[in-house]
Amino acid sequence: MIHHVSLECDPADADAHRAFWTALGFAEVAPPETLRERTVWFARAGTQVHLLLTDAPVVPPRGHVAIQVDDLDALGLELEERERHWGERRCHVRAPGGHTVEVFEVAP
Repeated sequence: MIHHVSLECDPADADAHRAFWTALGFAEVAPPETLRERTVWFARAGTQVHLLLTDAPVVPPRGHVAIQVDDLDALGLELEERERHWGERRCHVRAPGGHTVEVFEVAP
């Protein structure tokens, strides 16, 4: 299991990220006190997303986070349908700031 992934985020997008990651079933959790000024953390079922607040965030052109969700249609997010590599529906959605997140109901 991967414990966490870190994504750079413009501080001005922090509230939009809160809404986005909450829609994906993550809950905001408190980072260690030494990191509270420069990070925002989310957790779900043992996996965490750490947003690194920076004025010049970098978004990888092809890299992405992949997350299994129970119901893609219930997310309320704009989904981009992708090819069904393992016969199951999978989609991409853009996080605030441009990070690609792959979502699917059935893992490969």
